[in-house]
Amino acid sequence: MGHCTPAGQAGAIDQHAGHAMPGMDAQAAPPVAPPPPEAFKGPENAAETVFNPELFSRKRQTELIDAHGGVTTAKVLIDQLEYRATNGRDGYKWDAEAWYGGDYDKLWLKTEGEGAFGDKVEQAEVQALYSRALDPWFNLQVGVRHDFRPDPDRTHLVVGIEGLAPYWFEVDGAFFLSDKGDVTARFEAEYDQRITQKLILQPAVEFNLSAQDAPSIGLGSGLTSAEAGLRLRYEFVPEFAPYVGVEYERKFGDTADFARRAGDSAGGWSFLIGLRSWF
Repeated sequence: MGHCTPAGQAGAIDQHAGHAMPGMDAQAAPPVAPPPPEAFKGPENAAETVFNPELFSRKRQTELIDAHGGVTTAKVLIDQLEYRATNGRDGYKWDAEAWYGGDYDKLWLKTEGEGAFGDKVEQAEVQALYSRALDPWFNLQVGVRHDFRPDPDRTHLVVGIEGLAPYWFEVDGAFFLSDKGDVTARFEAEYDQRITQKLILQPAVEFNLSAQDAPSIGLGSGLTSAEAGLRLRYEFVPEFAPYVGVEYERKFGDTADFARRAGDSAGGWSFLIGLRSWF
């Protein structure tokens, strides 16, 4: 009843005929209002007021999670494995990480380093970290870092935060306290700009800071170095993506002076050819 076509209008069917509320124009939009306050009252798990709470707690914490695979995952990411040409001095760099765990708790391994072909490795470090989720986007990380290079080697306590900032910027910041009492910090950020589904441009920056001079390892206080780079990669498949790019690195203050005294450059451009892969 109320769905028939009014007389004299055969052939012109109104799809909304008979659906108007009393006293409201048939073409008017329905009212939009927030949920009533009562909707936010009551227990978080209302079923526990009727059924056994212990049973529901067990179902949520163990059986439901197990039924969906246990939510325990692992990943190995080789973010940068590259050849670097810098003012005729050929070198290499690596930056990789691996993690294992669930949604809230993970164990991480990170390593990075660089050097020049024909010489000793200039910088090499490994970090072992425990990660705890602060929210869906950021993780608190604590652990240890050991520097194999430069000499003398050092071990650090690590406290940092990594995650996904608004607008999909991947950020990673950490403070380091060495076994010699030195306090340093590092901040990194990168962003994946998709040009096509397979072609991706990645700008990245890194800043390093030191709270004091450490001449034995070539560090001065304040901002010690900064890097800014662009890498253009092509994902044949997501797990295999070669890239080319450029990067500018600069040392500052006493850190630059220490580098010059050692016969090194305080900064310059590098041309990059590398591979990004994960499994």
